[in-house]
Amino acid sequence: MRREDLSDLLAFARIADERSFTRAAHKLGLSGSALSHAMRLLEERLNVKLLHRTTRSVAATPAGERLLERLHPALAEIEDAIDVLAEDSARATGLVRINTHRSAASLIVLPKLEELAKLHPSLTVELTSNDNDIDIVAGGFDAGIRYGEHVARDMTAVRISQKTRTVVVASPQYLAATPKIAAPSDLAAHRCLVWRAPTSGAMLRWEFRKDSRKVNAIVDPSFISNDMGLLIDAAIRNLGVLYTLHDQVQMAIASGDLVELLPSWSLPRDACYLYYPSRRQLRPVLRIVIDALRTYHE
Repeated sequence: MRREDLSDLLAFARIADERSFTRAAHKLGLSGSALSHAMRLLEERLNVKLLHRTTRSVAATPAGERLLERLHPALAEIEDAIDVLAEDSARATGLVRINTHRSAASLIVLPKLEELAKLHPSLTVELTSNDNDIDIVAGGFDAGIRYGEHVARDMTAVRISQKTRTVVVASPQYLAATPKIAAPSDLAAHRCLVWRAPTSGAMLRWEFRKDSRKVNAIVDPSFISNDMGLLIDAAIRNLGVLYTLHDQVQMAIASGDLVELLPSWSLPRDACYLYYPSRRQLRPVLRIVIDALRTYHE
């Protein structure tokens, strides 16, 4: 890559982010005409139109959006490399605030905190755990942890877990006293424990797939909660059948407290990701936490 390509790509990203040549030129310390000329040359070299220009606005074309999806993480990595050189990360000091769903807090973050505390005793991690989707910027958090499908596109995301899948579980005692569950349709005869989304209020659909056949099971909730941890406890206490994700109940299955049902009807689900704003400079202390958590799935 030529040096001018990198400079022009940085300028393109700034224009797309600001949606204005004038604001981008001001932040880059360039004249508007120089910036416009650089974009024309970049589009000519790439032989593709990257920006829609009108007298009132600027927006990335579909090709420009695809380029931005790869460009933002790359530029963030360059900024990170400079930060690492500028600051001794071996003596990290400061507070890192992370908003995470409950299962990730216990299964992913906590197992790494002992190692982090030994290596970086001056680093403080503050965890806020809940299962609803939030605006981490408005909430004052450095990062969030959610499953991939819940991470906004304008965030930089780092995978920190294995991919998971849906499961249906119940306690051995409950199963011993109730009709056998051999297919999703059998769930209609059972007490079902159902999660309700805190933000939208919608109840989680019980979706299944076997080969090419897809089924949305109709269930009659006997217990509803917006707290998955509470629902898992309810299942262990013999209150009914629960539909959830494997990583949230894997320890209960391994211990024998819960039994997995309908494994051939399981649906694949995305991994957990730690995410942070793409436009925000990554703090070295957050980089240390990211590096510790991302080793979870490797």
